[in-house]
Amino acid sequence: MKLFDVYPINNITIVKAKGSYVWDNEGQQYLDMYGGHAVISIGHTHPHYVQRVTEQLNKIGFYSNSIKIPLQEELAEKLGKVSGKEDYQLFLCNSGAEANENALKLASFYNSRKKIVAFKKSFHGRTSLAVAATDNPNIVAPVNQTDNVVFLPFNDEAALEEYFAKHSNEISSVIIEGIQGVGGINVASVSFLQLIRKLCTEYNAVFIADSVQCGYGRSGKFFSHDHANVNADIYTMAKGMGNGFPVAGIIIAPHIQAKHFMLGTTFGGNHLACAAALAVLEVIEAERLMQNAESVGNYLMDELKNMPHLKNVRGKGLMIGFDVSEEIKDLKKNLLMNQHIFTGEAKPNVIRLLPSLALRKKDADEFLEAVKEEIEAMTENLKMAQ
Repeated sequence: MKLFDVYPINNITIVKAKGSYVWDNEGQQYLDMYGGHAVISIGHTHPHYVQRVTEQLNKIGFYSNSIKIPLQEELAEKLGKVSGKEDYQLFLCNSGAEANENALKLASFYNSRKKIVAFKKSFHGRTSLAVAATDNPNIVAPVNQTDNVVFLPFNDEAALEEYFAKHSNEISSVIIEGIQGVGGINVASVSFLQLIRKLCTEYNAVFIADSVQCGYGRSGKFFSHDHANVNADIYTMAKGMGNGFPVAGIIIAPHIQAKHFMLGTTFGGNHLACAAALAVLEVIEAERLMQNAESVGNYLMDELKNMPHLKNVRGKGLMIGFDVSEEIKDLKKNLLMNQHIFTGEAKPNVIRLLPSLALRKKDADEFLEAVKEEIEAMTENLKMAQ
């Protein structure tokens, strides 16, 4: 049997990882400025994380949600404390797509409406309803297509107000990433998020804050939507929640009431997942990683803004994007092949940085020096070719 060929693969086999570094099977070290799509939140193989998961595995790894699992209650309490959303309710699942799927479904249960407002360049997942709310026709199969989702321009307040004025009684939910990840690191404005909150409150729609990639401390606050000083009705989480262990969840405002069997999961909230998620929160809190993300992220952005051929440096904390000019269009590839640094991209010309929240200033300096070196080499080669 062969693997189903859906990923473009770099010919690199990673066998070891620690902190912000990984090593391949030939012993080559790489600086990880991408964290496996924003998944590595506290650093690779953090000792507290390894200990927490190992100890739990030696006790019990899994049993179903048909029995009481005190670790779930412990996780809910810790998550409420670290996030500042102590009066919310937690539902655990396995992936970001599943989190968004459950959030959209729960919103429709709550107000008995069907229409979802999403935004251009959004990415909410690959499952049925989550992918229907994703602005990428290439990954939406015919069976996923629905008239229940409308895409409005991102950060366009007039368009949002106009749509609510015409369709307020149909709108079940508004789903928005506080910072669009796959869409190219586009930051939702404070006034736009505040307007979403106002309109959802006024018309009894559900404000869903997709925090799968931009949450869990990455922006310098626990949820990137917190920068607007608003509370969403549902927050979705995954990626950095388990530092590599598959765990996800939604937290739900107290006015949305639960009912038996309205949501469900087999693997969600299992013992190992809870141990991993608790370890992440404990490290984020103990090592002040949100503050580190803010300070190191600001430093990175300030330095990148001073480099030639890099345009529109943007983001918050350690969720950073910048455009590269045509002269250095191969920057991402060259950083990997020549400098042994993993970064991400968004089409057509955006480089994304999503490193561990524990990234040190010395790691950031290593990256910055590599970028300078590659820019100088590419521009010099271009001059010689002319």
